[in-house]
Amino acid sequence: MAEEQSGAPHQDEAAAKQNIIPGVKHVVAISSGKGGVGKSTVSVNLAVALALTGAKVGLLDADIYGPNIPMMMGVEKPPEQKDGKIAPAESHGVKLISMGFFVPEDTAVVWRGPMVHTAIQQLFRDVLWGELDYLLIDLPPGTGDAQLTLTQLVPLSGAVTVTTPQEVALHDVRKGMMMFQKVNVPLLGIVENMSFFVCGHCGERTEIFSHGGGERAAEKLGIPFLGRVPIDPVIRAGGDTGNPIVVAKPESPQAQAFREIAAKLAAALQTGGVSATKSRIESLLDKIKRPATGR
Repeated sequence: MAEEQSGAPHQDEAAAKQNIIPGVKHVVAISSGKGGVGKSTVSVNLAVALALTGAKVGLLDADIYGPNIPMMMGVEKPPEQKDGKIAPAESHGVKLISMGFFVPEDTAVVWRGPMVHTAIQQLFRDVLWGELDYLLIDLPPGTGDAQLTLTQLVPLSGAVTVTTPQEVALHDVRKGMMMFQKVNVPLLGIVENMSFFVCGHCGERTEIFSHGGGERAAEKLGIPFLGRVPIDPVIRAGGDTGNPIVVAKPESPQAQAFREIAAKLAAALQTGGVSATKSRIESLLDKIKRPATGR
């Protein structure tokens, strides 16, 4: 089934993608090979950082089973309906939508693939996104139904992978990269989250989760390394209170890290560097696949 998804889309599928969100210039998936790496934290802060540059930004929470974006963006009031459509909520200059607005907080979402597909489709078709420079999609971890649905519905400008520094990061990044490559989505780069910890008392730097796994993965796979984000209680507090660190403490090194990553992402999208990245990925994937095909 996965192989059927590979290759270039048919013309009618491409046309459907072009019509579903015509006012959006760049659609970027924020992904991770596994949970617990801070992908939603990165999504929120990158979205706000891009908005602070004057760009029109949207954030779609496609993590159907664990929608945390409303809390992390400090939005409690659900979106309003307008002419049979949904007007997205707005916070910190970002338009956002999430299943978290429509499912009670203490209710578990137990859905099969077709229901996930329908829900994500409605978050695109039934929401008044308007004109946007960037629409960031916070995906669930792994390579499941939500990822395939997204690639079928909209033309993705590319995907960003969030990881932590451990050596195991290379394995997780590779799996996610191969999934996006199969459906012709270029990878824009890797973000290494929880990269290090700086003691607030003595200033000593500690690499809690090892060092450099994300950068080594990017180098080995031939994709851009977008930057490191330290692990810090202030970042966690910003997510819990709905006040992302890029606005809560804009002059902090942590906020600066997010702004620099956002600038690199914007530059890659605007200068057309995506196609070159895609060709490098395809070349490396051929090398990765050779041992498997030789069995």
